[in-house]
Amino acid sequence: MSQSVADTRAPHRPSWWRTIGPALITACVVFGPGSLIINANVGATYGYQLLWLLVLAGLFMGTYMTMSARAGVTAGATHFAVLARDVGRPAAAFVGLVLCLTCAAFQFSNNLAIALAVGALAPEGHALTLQMIAMVGLNAVLILFLFRARHVFKTIESVMKVMVGIVLMSFLLNLLVVRPSLTGVLGGLVPRIPEGLSLGIPQIVEGAIEDPLVLLASLMGTTFSVAGAFFQGNLVREKGWGPDDYDRGVGDSITGVCVLTLVSAMIMITAGTVIPGARPDNLATLAMTLGPLLGPTAFYVFCIGLIPVALNPFLINAMIGGTALADGLGMPATFNDRWPRILTVVVLLIGLVVAAIGLWYEIPPVNLMIAGQAMTVIGNPIMAATLLWLANRKSTMGERRNRAASNILGTLGLVVVLLLALRMLWFVYLRISLLLAG
Repeated sequence: MSQSVADTRAPHRPSWWRTIGPALITACVVFGPGSLIINANVGATYGYQLLWLLVLAGLFMGTYMTMSARAGVTAGATHFAVLARDVGRPAAAFVGLVLCLTCAAFQFSNNLAIALAVGALAPEGHALTLQMIAMVGLNAVLILFLFRARHVFKTIESVMKVMVGIVLMSFLLNLLVVRPSLTGVLGGLVPRIPEGLSLGIPQIVEGAIEDPLVLLASLMGTTFSVAGAFFQGNLVREKGWGPDDYDRGVGDSITGVCVLTLVSAMIMITAGTVIPGARPDNLATLAMTLGPLLGPTAFYVFCIGLIPVALNPFLINAMIGGTALADGLGMPATFNDRWPRILTVVVLLIGLVVAAIGLWYEIPPVNLMIAGQAMTVIGNPIMAATLLWLANRKSTMGERRNRAASNILGTLGLVVVLLLALRMLWFVYLRISLLLAG
């Protein structure tokens, strides 16, 4: 073969499954212990009837993740860099701060999951001490790794691929043993309001706040994570993808969303089959979802298994928050840079402190985790509107601007997160009113 012919060959590209990574990292961040507990609660409370809502949340998430990936590879820069260039540094810094605070709200849920697992296995009377030691020790180890590792992104990406495979297979095997009603599952994909579900807003009843939609809001907030979708633009840049990797960016996003939605659906279906009508507000009840597969050992396996589920997003969630803030402020913003690592430590410490306060004052961890997941929706409208704007800019996207379908789904998603944010702000107002009245 002549040299001239060899030179005209297209460069070798690795198999698609070897390049999958950014969206799986996002999926692991979004699917943390809070997602597990919320989907189990929804399944136990409403059976299969809200599977359609999970699919809708996954559709919105997929729309925004693909928008973010497309904008990241096409612009050749992160969203924060584009914002700083076209709008101004204050706008980029503001969005970076919003995303950072959203990650901080997720972070204390991750700490509480570790505390839940340790507390369930601890000797009587020593739970709180061991929980504090476990949380402080884990955060210390991760901080050490953060400043010692040379290739943070590659290490995390490799670990995430293995963990996603383990989690996916574990829940799939358990689901096969459970053998749910296929007719019931298919019926759950038909949109309808479950019997007995009130669509009212939070209100004060006899000195306490009643929120009939807290589970649904948490389900939507933990599956349709605009913060995770937004950072997809940074992750594809971290991967080194550019305009030539446009199709890979889209395919990677679709894969990540499918994994996230599938695992969430399996948990919801399992809970709806094994513990219908139960109130899974403690580990013993949640562990029953693994009973068909593991029998009497389900409780211990569930507690141990909760640790890797929490570890999946533990560091990467904090790194997303720290890197987003650094990028928004105009600092070097890859996972290997100094300032993202420093700001990641700040997010880790916020999550640790909030979780420790909750445990100290004996606030039920499961309730705290659900509340934390719901609170993450407050910043979503800002990030959703920014992504829609970026994906429609001709100067940035050219011919790859949003088509009508993406804009319709994106606008509907924006309306959803806006309503969820307004609902959460109303909840905060009621909480403040109770504190002032007391």
